[in-house]
Amino acid sequence: MVAAASDRGAIPMIVVAGLLLAFVLVLVFSNPATRACRWREDRRGDRDGLKKFRCMACGAEGFTSTGKPPLDCRADQTPPDK
Repeated sequence: MVAAASDRGAIPMIVVAGLLLAFVLVLVFSNPATRACRWREDRRGDRDGLKKFRCMACGAEGFTSTGKPPLDCRADQTPPDK
């Protein structure tokens, strides 16, 4: 009976350790430069093979050639000439 009681205590510890590990991984791999930015693709503004993205939080615009949202916040940069 003693072994069965100690096994039941191990499962919650594994869950707690897993949650802690997940939290640490999110902190390590998150990008603080884009934490406040919410990039959305604006297909009407695509030009010369570049995808246009607009930040819904601050209104900044950015263009990328990868088709993925920008990796940094562009709120403090001047917009490109239209």
